[in-house]
Amino acid sequence: MTRFRTTEISDPDYESNDLRFITVKTPHLKGRGDICVYVPDMPDATDLPIVILLHGVYGSAWIWSQKAGAHLTAARLIAAGKITPMVLAMPSDGLWGDGSAYLPHHQFDFEQWIVSDVPDAVIENLPQVSDQSPVFISGLSMGGFGALRLGAKYHDRFSGISAHSSITHLDQMTLFIEELVENYRQASKTSESVWGTILENRHLLPPVRFDCGKDDLLISYNSDLHRKMEEAQIPHTYLEFPGKHEWSYWREHLEDTLLFFNGLLTT
Repeated sequence: MTRFRTTEISDPDYESNDLRFITVKTPHLKGRGDICVYVPDMPDATDLPIVILLHGVYGSAWIWSQKAGAHLTAARLIAAGKITPMVLAMPSDGLWGDGSAYLPHHQFDFEQWIVSDVPDAVIENLPQVSDQSPVFISGLSMGGFGALRLGAKYHDRFSGISAHSSITHLDQMTLFIEELVENYRQASKTSESVWGTILENRHLLPPVRFDCGKDDLLISYNSDLHRKMEEAQIPHTYLEFPGKHEWSYWREHLEDTLLFFNGLLTT
């Protein structure tokens, strides 16, 4: 039985490169939400892993595929036998302002849109996945903030977390957005901080990795998060690479995320 009042899914006759598009109506958005999905061409596959990729500010459901070729990276790694076949679910953030921050505000629940609606919509519409599919979460910039925070908070729903060039505190949204950061404020200060959310759930975290470019404007915040996690003896992997806050960096290092998640499936 569907959870959604309405669902639209693209017609295979007009799809290309194994990309599909799903639109569902959900109370969490008080309207419709979009998901771009990469589905390996394996019609008889079942229980494939689901990787949710969250975009940054200014983006939407199309951006991981059309700016980074995320589906092509996954297809190449699958063909080479480097990762098991997996589904990429690339949702919009809810399209509020320059970015929703994947937080509940203004009577919209952008958090539950990602945590609940996106996996449910994918599972309802694709026979290659099911309630038994492992679900991973990743993202870049604002999406890194979402992946780290939601992955830690909803640790029982995710099998692994990976993030690139992450915002680590809500205040850093001011580096990118036109809207006032007060629009996003929550009753709980923990929800504004990746570190606070991780610390609150430190004994329940799924495996975590994150990285940042050495010339990224967010590098100091990422290295500080790494330092705090090290001092608190919270297991994680942190890496720094050459690069800036730009698509060429995320295009390259998405591969690291997919390889990381694949490794978790075999351990």
